[in-house]
Amino acid sequence: MLRFILRRLLQAVPTLLVLSILVFAWLRLLPGGPAGALLGDKATPQKLADLNHLLGLDQPIPIQYFKFLGRVITGDFGSSLISGDSVIAEVGRAFPATVELSVFALVLAVAFGIPLGYVAARYRGRLLDNATVLTTLVGVAVPVFFFGVLLKYVFAQKLGILPPSGRQDVTIDATHVTGFFVLDGILTGELDAAWDAIKHLILPAIALASIPFAVIVRITRASVLDVQQEDFVRTAESKGLTTPVIRRRHILRNALLPVSTTIGLQTGLLLAGAVLTEKVFNIPGVGYLLAQGIERRDFPRLQALLLLAAFVYVIVNLLVDVSYAIIDPRVRVR
Repeated sequence: MLRFILRRLLQAVPTLLVLSILVFAWLRLLPGGPAGALLGDKATPQKLADLNHLLGLDQPIPIQYFKFLGRVITGDFGSSLISGDSVIAEVGRAFPATVELSVFALVLAVAFGIPLGYVAARYRGRLLDNATVLTTLVGVAVPVFFFGVLLKYVFAQKLGILPPSGRQDVTIDATHVTGFFVLDGILTGELDAAWDAIKHLILPAIALASIPFAVIVRITRASVLDVQQEDFVRTAESKGLTTPVIRRRHILRNALLPVSTTIGLQTGLLLAGAVLTEKVFNIPGVGYLLAQGIERRDFPRLQALLLLAAFVYVIVNLLVDVSYAIIDPRVRVR
């Protein structure tokens, strides 16, 4: 297994290099170049020339790229044009909020999506199956921001049982150690703070999980239906294996291979969906930073967030490969 993981890590290096080249090229393709983006309306030919020289943008492209790569490796992304703070410090403060929200949403999508997809496949063509398919169609069709606003209106404004926005009630004097509010409350023994953070996560997590949940249900259902028709399932039945054993060892385990790929892809997409969700629920996470960066053309912040998203995708793909190897040991020899 260790050799398999190391091989996948080495294969990820070229991917990250290609992505760094794409981000480097994107910066040079901005209207007026990076200097023009930095100066904005204050740009003049002389100021552009001076700033290009200061940033080393008048040097040969290969030299510029290797210097850019060196700054990326050392974590030097400059300062935000909006706040003036270090971009890395900004991302470090915002990242726990997005991870906490995304993990909560993913847990909801997986915990309810896989069982529901499996049950729908077992009762194919019946009322439960038809209701499940209809629910997934609604989940995919309804935009995240609309669903989020609807949840806020019903559960926060009308019923008043859940908080409408933010990560934690301002009246709670909580101790923040890691930046993950739920984990901080557990580590410090402030369970009231942890519970309040969980309550603040429920509505945005449900909104964010709506599309991954629908996709996981549909993929699980389709995969289970396909596996049920395979020869090895009929062979297991002819050997006299009990139905629970066949379902657990042969059907569900093999059906989880495409599902694990789907979960990996949806994990990466959660970061993109978090942009709208964090705006609707006023959560100061990476999505919120990205939205601000796009609105204000804060290219140092955008550069860091793009590379962070690429890195997350690579790590998620690695975890998907590892899950494949756990589910099906034959994958390790490939």
